[in-house]
Amino acid sequence: MNQIELFAPASVANVSCGFDVLGFCLDPIGDIMRISKTTTPGVIIGKIAGQDLPTDPLKNVASVAGLALLKEHSSEFGFQIDIDKKIKPGSGIGSSAASAAGAVFGINELLGAPYSKKELIRFAMEGEAIASGAAHADNLAPVLLGGFTLVRSNKILDVIKLPNPKELVATIIHPKIELKTLHSRAILKTTIPLNKAIEQWGNLGALVSALYTEDYELLSRSIQDKVIEPYRAMLIPKFEETRQAALNAGALGSGISGSGPSIFALSKGIQVAKKVGLEMEAIYKDLDLDYQLHLSKINTEGIKVLNRS
Repeated sequence: MNQIELFAPASVANVSCGFDVLGFCLDPIGDIMRISKTTTPGVIIGKIAGQDLPTDPLKNVASVAGLALLKEHSSEFGFQIDIDKKIKPGSGIGSSAASAAGAVFGINELLGAPYSKKELIRFAMEGEAIASGAAHADNLAPVLLGGFTLVRSNKILDVIKLPNPKELVATIIHPKIELKTLHSRAILKTTIPLNKAIEQWGNLGALVSALYTEDYELLSRSIQDKVIEPYRAMLIPKFEETRQAALNAGALGSGISGSGPSIFALSKGIQVAKKVGLEMEAIYKDLDLDYQLHLSKINTEGIKVLNRS
């Protein structure tokens, strides 16, 4: 095998109460990546379509992640990464994570798969750190493993794949403004009141329990963020109105996707999710601002191989 083409999906991180530890994988939204063997060792960035991204291997998250893998697993040949970038950087749905995860997945396959998907996360984290200023895996883990994931620890990487209630459907509205993770992290407080922390722990524990038991009512009560959203909400146009519109339309819960500006809602069943989307759209139609709306089942597979040659 000399080349692999794959679909690297978008993802939702934090899921309100799980800042930097919880995420889930989306299905129809993602990048197309082609990784090819080259005769020269190392990693180079080839063609990039869709977005203006750096081609310097030390500045592109995909090549940085790939180089991290090759630092541990040497290779006589090198790799070229071509990206059809369909996830806009700064959108809040894991653009950099898709690139980093796709790169290490593809290179690993061309090397004969010496690493498991879970082991690839730590290499991809080095690419993610370039984009966000912090090496975290809440987007990377669901992209590589699929479904919902919980990152117990980033320092000594410990990731748990969680169950996926079968009727869950995500609605995502993406206002077309860029909100870099690096900047949205900068406004956060470094300390939080104990009472808020206790509420957050309770919600996160309950949400994980709800995923295991498929308890949609418990899940609905748990999708609340007492720590992060109160600060980041001010950066997103009409956030509170959009979140409330989603809840009024029957969503189980709604919040900021990753660091924003995208807003997610989770619903039980596709029909409710469509209704939620219409109500979220109604808020944004009153603004002079372009947006995209996505409906997605939870992608339980993660990265998908499209072609091998």
